[in-house]
Amino acid sequence: MKARAVLRGATVAIMATYLSAGAVQAQERPIAFEGATIHTMAGETIPAGTFVIHRGKIAGVGAAVEIPADAERRDATGMVIMPGIVDTHSHIGSVAGADRSSPIQPEVRAMDAINPRDASIAKARAGGVTTANVMPGSGWLVSGQTFYMRLRDGETIEDIAWRFPDGSVMGGLKMANGTNPIGETPGFPGTRAKSAALVRAAFTEAQSYCKGKRTPVDLGKEALCEVLSGKRLVHHHTHRADDIMTVLRLQREFGFRVLIQHGMEAWKVAEELAAAGVPVSNILVDSPGGKLEAQESRLETAAALERAGVLTSLHSDDGIIDSRLMFRQAGIAVRGGMSREGALRALTINGAKQLGIEDSVGSLEVGKDADFLILSGDPLSVYTDVMQTWVEGEKLFDRSTEEGKLLAEGGYGAGSPMELAHHHWEAAEAEAGQ
Repeated sequence: MKARAVLRGATVAIMATYLSAGAVQAQERPIAFEGATIHTMAGETIPAGTFVIHRGKIAGVGAAVEIPADAERRDATGMVIMPGIVDTHSHIGSVAGADRSSPIQPEVRAMDAINPRDASIAKARAGGVTTANVMPGSGWLVSGQTFYMRLRDGETIEDIAWRFPDGSVMGGLKMANGTNPIGETPGFPGTRAKSAALVRAAFTEAQSYCKGKRTPVDLGKEALCEVLSGKRLVHHHTHRADDIMTVLRLQREFGFRVLIQHGMEAWKVAEELAAAGVPVSNILVDSPGGKLEAQESRLETAAALERAGVLTSLHSDDGIIDSRLMFRQAGIAVRGGMSREGALRALTINGAKQLGIEDSVGSLEVGKDADFLILSGDPLSVYTDVMQTWVEGEKLFDRSTEEGKLLAEGGYGAGSPMELAHHHWEAAEAEAGQ
């Protein structure tokens, strides 16, 4: 009975936490973290530095920072502070996109199929992710509009949205080539050549529509107009070097902005990507298999891109890589020859630049949003843990709590209210049996 009573209380508390409305107001009193090693991603690493936040913004960072008299001072000696991770390719939130009715569906919006209370979002925060580009799948030439997620607390999709300057919800457009969109479904391409032809036709029709009266309104073409105007970035799933070059040809023809997603064979065409000024969101898989077009992937890809001068980020493609293992991606990149600084930039400021949000996040600079992590040690050490994740000056993950430990270490269901309740039930049963 005692265990059941504890369980009921824990369940009520957990559900109240998950159903609480909106984000908590950012702290009114400044907080100063002292003595930490600070990776700003905007300059040299600061040993034994001071980091001050106030009202959701970074108020001070450096070796000699004047701490406000009313600040709450926290000893961070031995810890590491760095920007939150910007995951440039994720599928958290139980996202979905296009259906099998057509290979090109730019009118579909990922935001209409994301659960902002999904357990995967809390798990991603446990891994240090503070912003994610959440995308539909790659079984289509165009599978829909992506969603730039701010991993703050929120009840609705609008609560966790990044916004364009005009106030609309921010995101890109997911496209794909290679084997994924090829299939036997009527209307879908059967070859790589037909894939490119269908995309070329869609953009050609959109060009005429965008220059006209736009009546009647075509939602799909409206989305393509945003791509052609430069407002919306194309996130292009592509693996093989020849497929990457096809993307570059289409980009030259229609002038849209594009980010290569995955780029398993990008190492073969790094110089071409650099010359075109096209960035890459790379994934490093240490046990490749299953997909024939990914057989030429290399752990050295990110390093080759860095040497060529390509703006490179690293992503999870969650759940291909668990969002909680993003630092492992950086470690693999360094093993493949990427610089340590480059690997950390690939997790933070590079991704922010690719998504166009670098004025707000990605580096620790005065005036930027206080999206940051507190780590137990060297970011590239397998022994290091993410201890805290802060978004806009609010601590949203704390490994020292029971819930935080479960989020960081638990399995597939970790983070859901029922899983947390079960965790408390087990603890109560153990206590009752003593």
